Amino acid sequence: MISDDMACNPRNPRPATIFNNAHEQINVYGDDVEVDYRGYEVSVENFIRLLTGRVPPDTPRSKQLLTDEGSNILIYLTGHGGDGFLKFQDSEEVTSQELADALEQMWQKRRYNEIFFIIDTCQASSMYEKFYSPNILATASSLVGEDSLSHHVDSAIGVYIIDRYTYYVLEFLEHAFSSSEKTMTEFLAVCPKSACLSTVGVRSDLFKRDPSKVPITDFFGSVRPVTITTDPIDILDIPKRKKTEKQ
Repeated sequence: MISDDMACNPRNPRPATIFNNAHEQINVYGDDVEVDYRGYEVSVENFIRLLTGRVPPDTPRSKQLLTDEGSNILIYLTGHGGDGFLKFQDSEEVTSQELADALEQMWQKRRYNEIFFIIDTCQASSMYEKFYSPNILATASSLVGEDSLSHHVDSAIGVYIIDRYTYYVLEFLEHAFSSSEKTMTEFLAVCPKSACLSTVGVRSDLFKRDPSKVPITDFFGSVRPVTITTDPIDILDIPKRKKTEKQ
């Protein structure tokens, strides 16, 4: 979900690109980016419907969250917010209670195994304070009463282009690969107050596992190993062989 088409905005001097800093080191709007909800499709109603699976029958699969009780889900939210709310389109807002209730619906409907929730906005930790569903690990760029600040301005377009927290998160993830042994504890410590100028909040009481033993690839870009073979394989015989190996 991206509410603004920044890559194709007339003010963007570099069409079809969005960079993480003024030196144009990382194009975060690369060839592999898929935007399923854009512009005025990005609304509180559509966001809640997407999470809970309450979408119209004719909704294409690309606009559905096709998950089940075995799925690990990453939710990343950023924008303007305050104590207990996040704005959508500067015309409506989702509250912390609405978000908490949506996640509970997901749990009741067996739509996830674990959720990693990230939010980058002012007073961001207020958005996870009302969570009450199990298996949720949450982090926020600022505590209640704190602002979440921008990193630097791009003089070519005259605006701040990235928040401090997101900047350091992206920097961390750029050095993590599918075979990475980095853990969620390392991720949660990616932006100390000296770098963020705000206090990063973490809530782990709903999460059953020890974050120090959870690889970041459980939520970020894990790639399953694939073996290519030209030999015929009897797929009906595989369950039998696995059962024999266990015995």
